[in-house]
Amino acid sequence: MAQRLAAESQHPQNRSRNILAAAATGVADFIARTGGRPEAVFERIGIDAACLGQTRSALDLADYVAMMEDAAQETGNDNFGLWFGQRYQPRMLGLIGEIALSAPTLGSAIEHLALWFPWHQQATETRLTRQDGFLRLEYRILDGSIVDRRQDAELTMGMFANVFRACLPSGWAPEMVLFEHARPAAWRDHETAFDADVGWSHGTNALMFRDHGLDRAMPQADLSRLQRLTTDLAGVAGSCGTPAFLDLVRGEIRRRLAVGPLHLEEIADALSTTPWTLQRRLAEFGATFSDLVEATRLDLARHYLRQAHLPLGDVAFLLGYSEASAFSRAFSRWAGCGPRQWRQLSRQVLSRS
Repeated sequence: MAQRLAAESQHPQNRSRNILAAAATGVADFIARTGGRPEAVFERIGIDAACLGQTRSALDLADYVAMMEDAAQETGNDNFGLWFGQRYQPRMLGLIGEIALSAPTLGSAIEHLALWFPWHQQATETRLTRQDGFLRLEYRILDGSIVDRRQDAELTMGMFANVFRACLPSGWAPEMVLFEHARPAAWRDHETAFDADVGWSHGTNALMFRDHGLDRAMPQADLSRLQRLTTDLAGVAGSCGTPAFLDLVRGEIRRRLAVGPLHLEEIADALSTTPWTLQRRLAEFGATFSDLVEATRLDLARHYLRQAHLPLGDVAFLLGYSEASAFSRAFSRWAGCGPRQWRQLSRQVLSRS
């Protein structure tokens, strides 16, 4: 089953998931400044450093995300993405950053950011929604094959926050910041960086804020330039991209694991299809819904078990199990050993490398 899933996911005709290289503006300098070797990171991931920061060049999204995760390992800074994102000004983002800066008001800037960000970073979802009296600027990667993506989420929330800071008086802070990943070890840094409460293990990443100040003019407002930039971004990107079908389904499964029982009908509805059609399409790839649930849980289990600060009970909850014993039995069936033993072996391999 795992081989069939991998074969479909890796077939390039089945997906489009690029990110414009401007998203990596300054990453080499930041890696070096925080004690790492940028050239070693780029070589391990297979990234051409010459294209980083260029407005019209693109990187594979998975490579970009892996670069940020590898940079955290290389520098020994577990909050690499958090602090890189805090210094990331909108102009550094290339076309999407200039679009936000050229909007007439802050509210318009946020609306354009939500609309056009998936063109800048394909296979992602950004939405501006209202819930419980707050506005939410939401962001998540749709491709479920990209498992380790915490650094990207934290730097993206920092990028988004800096669009607000470019317009509002000094000291602006969101009401709350939400992340889809589990709480990291040094989580207090996140509250300091955003000057806000932070929530973990949500279905998406989001900045929550009140609608005060949204009619404030952006400092570089230029409507004619805004129109040119949006046309330019559409031409450069070509589309919002799309993950491979199975990876899209796995992304929706991941989003719901910690919320409660998983139902095929709910996933089908999220994908704007019917349960019967979803089952038929899965069968075309030799897969079933339960296959994908298990594959997604196994990938995430390995990801969470590498995080030594997470208790096994928390890992079980994040994977949608009501009891740690049920998770341990399932993991033993998948991996041939219990999660505690796998975690110890993983630490030994990491220390040797």
